Amino acid sequence: EKISRVAEAEIELFERDLILEIRGSKLQRRRAKKYAEGVMAQRTGPVFISSDSDDGDMTMLQIPQEAVGFVTGRAGNFLRSIEEQWCTLMFFCDAGGGSNRNKDYEKLAIFGDIRGRRGAELLVLSAVETKVPGFYDKIRDEVIGRDKGKDADGTWGTDTMTFQDDELSYALGKQGGTRKKLERSSGAIVQYVGHNALFSGTRAERKRAREYMKWLFEQLEGPVYVDGWEDRDDCTVVEVPADCIGYITGARRAALGSIEEEWGVLAFFMNRKGDGGGRSGRAEQLIIFGNRRARRGAELKIMSSVETKSPGCFTRGVREKTSSEKGFDTDRMVFKDDELSYALGKEGSTRKKLEGAAGAILQYVGHVAFMAGTLKERVRAKEYIQWLLAQRRGSVTIRDASSRDDATEMHIPENCKGWVTGNRGSELR
Repeated sequence: EKISRVAEAEIELFERDLILEIRGSKLQRRRAKKYAEGVMAQRTGPVFISSDSDDGDMTMLQIPQEAVGFVTGRAGNFLRSIEEQWCTLMFFCDAGGGSNRNKDYEKLAIFGDIRGRRGAELLVLSAVETKVPGFYDKIRDEVIGRDKGKDADGTWGTDTMTFQDDELSYALGKQGGTRKKLERSSGAIVQYVGHNALFSGTRAERKRAREYMKWLFEQLEGPVYVDGWEDRDDCTVVEVPADCIGYITGARRAALGSIEEEWGVLAFFMNRKGDGGGRSGRAEQLIIFGNRRARRGAELKIMSSVETKSPGCFTRGVREKTSSEKGFDTDRMVFKDDELSYALGKEGSTRKKLEGAAGAILQYVGHVAFMAGTLKERVRAKEYIQWLLAQRRGSVTIRDASSRDDATEMHIPENCKGWVTGNRGSELR
């Protein structure tokens, strides 16, 4: 499965005949064959990698001998977890041509696409640097220049930033939370190697990551205001009433932090210097950075929380809306009083179930259901809500079930119906 994912080829194993069948383009088949041979060779000793093994899918790293065990982890667990995270394959290998020439280092081959290889490489280097401080400085130029311009739009590269001790812990955040937040919201790979921050990605991704980092540090000095936010395509601003700011932020920023983590966004309240903000009794602007879908998810979650605390803030005069836009947009549906609690479910379980099945973002702001996504996702979300509400009045018949691409029909024998459903639907749930 891992080989298939990294090579982007279809692989089938015929166990009886001990034959591995590989399907795909010529390059995909070649890569899959190479990876399969590497995985098999690993069981009996070092993997031999020749210089012509690179099909534009390989990064070769020198790992100091004293860090090899640390990078591998117990029973190879650390390497496996990196492979899983970045969709790569990694082997310690014998690169041939006098491999015993330098016993101080072992060669680590990383296979995958440009983004996956880079993410894995920087994670390995971060681990090596904790074990062998100063190692990164020796290979710095090679690391920064690697794969420059080799992506689809030709702007791939790496930018760096150097931190002081106290700055590093702030940039990392609790359990690396700030680093992950910057990475997900900017779209760039963000990794810290020693006291160096490395941002890898396209030019636009790197620019975003550097800006977000700059604003994070500016918050330590005082209020931050993003001039020209109206012209940016990576942010959304929500007006939060003064009496809701503490509720949205939470104790020690816990509530806002959980929204950032859930949606992969960066969010902070904007204030100009000398402006009292929420303390002056005025609403404050909360700015959210990330991709469009993530921003909308976070925005609707915040609107829902504000509406709970200050009813009517976002729903006064709001009507139902259905968009014909095929791409990403938002539809609205207004609930009656008794419908809301039923469509929400215990601790929001029904809403989450509808959201997961439809693939749309589904959030309830007061009595209004907001459905955000592509046209297909929005239509599904609306239909599922309508079927759910119709169930309260009796059985529901879906006439086009057999022709739908989002439904599977099963026939349950009459005497098994209660068993499958369970007490008050508990087995189905």
